[in-house]
Amino acid sequence: MTTSKRNSSDAKASTGKRVVYSEFGNFDNSAAVERALPEVPPPQQNIRVQASRKGRKGKTVTVITGFQAKPETLAALLKQLKTQCGAGGTVKDSEIEIQGEHTQKLVEILTKLGYKAKISGG
Repeated sequence: MTTSKRNSSDAKASTGKRVVYSEFGNFDNSAAVERALPEVPPPQQNIRVQASRKGRKGKTVTVITGFQAKPETLAALLKQLKTQCGAGGTVKDSEIEIQGEHTQKLVEILTKLGYKAKISGG
């Protein structure tokens, strides 16, 4: 019984980009896999603003949904809304979350920016 040991140089060479199986050739198609989001102008978007506490241990968060925009546009809008409200926030799954209850203020700001915004929920 003989045991064969790999050289350390062989192990380093095999850890690179190794294709195990490729049906259509060796090319990078990551650009084709990404989803294209249409950039819809603000007056054509129906935005809903809602205060929520679910899953946040009793903390109130204002959730803004209904955006049809690119992540870069949402990030810029988030920064503007956070400074107007004086609160923190984030973008999750094309929804903007602002810490605290700012429904009235956010609806006013969004309508000034040209969005059709409504308060949703009770």
